[in-house]
Amino acid sequence: MSDDAAPWLIVGLGNPGAEYAGNRHNIGFMVADLLAERMRGKFKAHKARAQVVEGRMGPPGPANRRVVLAKPMSFMNLSGGPVTALRDFYKVPLDRIIAVHDELDIDYPTLRLKLGGGDNGHNGLKSMTKSMGPDYHRVRCGIGRPPGRMQVADFVLKDFSSTERKELDWFVDRSADAVECLIQEGLERAQSTYNS
Repeated sequence: MSDDAAPWLIVGLGNPGAEYAGNRHNIGFMVADLLAERMRGKFKAHKARAQVVEGRMGPPGPANRRVVLAKPMSFMNLSGGPVTALRDFYKVPLDRIIAVHDELDIDYPTLRLKLGGGDNGHNGLKSMTKSMGPDYHRVRCGIGRPPGRMQVADFVLKDFSSTERKELDWFVDRSADAVECLIQEGLERAQSTYNS
């Protein structure tokens, strides 16, 4: 089990650059940005090819946790390198790493939390699992499947539709709440609250 002094590493998965900012594939970055705002932190460049915010999450007392929020600045399919470098730098046990990512097999805007498992063809998870093994937490933000014959790659690299955007702030907010709950109260509690 984890060493209690070790921080949690929360990784929002996405692609760097303004042209990707509103993409479905970047919901992990959106959640990380909101968590940074809640922690009153600003992302700073880290030598591990990532932007990070270090701070604390949770109410004062035993549920207050040391966390490192990260956005890898490689591209999605190379996320494993920066995440592994951050894990080593901050000495984070694998069961204290949380990947926040878009998930095609879950309808929008639905959340699922789990520990371990496959990558479902998600290149960010594939890269992380190849570097570290699969036993990290996932906060899976459902984006649903592409309509008609649209290719998956085209779908995830498009911005949320105007209809989806009506619920996007709520969804990002709920996803950030789920991350906080997971860190403060554990996976089972977070799953029973957020696995709608």
